[in-house]
Amino acid sequence: MTPLFINFNGQILPDDSKLLTVANRSFRYGDGLFESMRLLKGHLKFADLHADRLQRGMKALKIDGYSQMDAWFLKDITEQLAIRNKVKHARLRLTVYRDSEGLYTPTQNSMGYCLELTPVDEPRYFLNPKGLIVDIFTDLPKSSNYLSNIKTCNSLIYVMAAIFKAQNNLNEVFLLNQNGFLCEAGSANVFVYYQNHLYTPALSEGCVEGIMRQVVINLAKKINIPVTEAQINPEILYEADEVFITNATRGIQSVMGYGVRRYFNKISKVLMDELNKLP
Repeated sequence: MTPLFINFNGQILPDDSKLLTVANRSFRYGDGLFESMRLLKGHLKFADLHADRLQRGMKALKIDGYSQMDAWFLKDITEQLAIRNKVKHARLRLTVYRDSEGLYTPTQNSMGYCLELTPVDEPRYFLNPKGLIVDIFTDLPKSSNYLSNIKTCNSLIYVMAAIFKAQNNLNEVFLLNQNGFLCEAGSANVFVYYQNHLYTPALSEGCVEGIMRQVVINLAKKINIPVTEAQINPEILYEADEVFITNATRGIQSVMGYGVRRYFNKISKVLMDELNKLP
């Protein structure tokens, strides 16, 4: 395999470089946040949306330097890293952490960052040819608070959900919030199509504020599919006509089954076609 390169605080380095100490706050406390992004044909998709979410997340975590993380900066570092790695299509992860000493109380709020790249072959988004089999992970409900919508580096709930997924031979799992309502998937947002109406958990339900979630909401409205951000009882999964999940790296992925229930994928196909028409 061809060695890959990363961008660590502005330096282009081999991805196997030993860079973090045990004092790194992201390692010690999960003190940071990250963006999962997609590069297509050498260009970063939805740079403005990613920059806006990242800056708001850094403000909420009180990490300095958020003004630097604008859309121009994100496009510059991602596209330059793609050139260095000689790829045009890739999944990207930008981790931003509080670069500081201290115990729980940091000595400062400076920013550090690391951009990683994973090459992919697909020049556009593709709907999964085989629908996902899902179940609900109930061991750890997700709390709803002002950090819930941010993709923080504190991800143990998703790790435990992923272990449950693997142990039960599932393709994906759904998480509930502390009130027992549908929140999100293990690595994506959830959409439910029921009685000719599209629903997705509201941000107030504790889900991550997904970039593709917002893109799909906008696309649905554009093509006159009624869409509502709501509090969703998981029992609706037994009655829904269609269920799909969304994230920035994979676009839209259709769900085939939950328990004995089986779903269509008509709406997800329509939305995927609209997604691939976007510049």
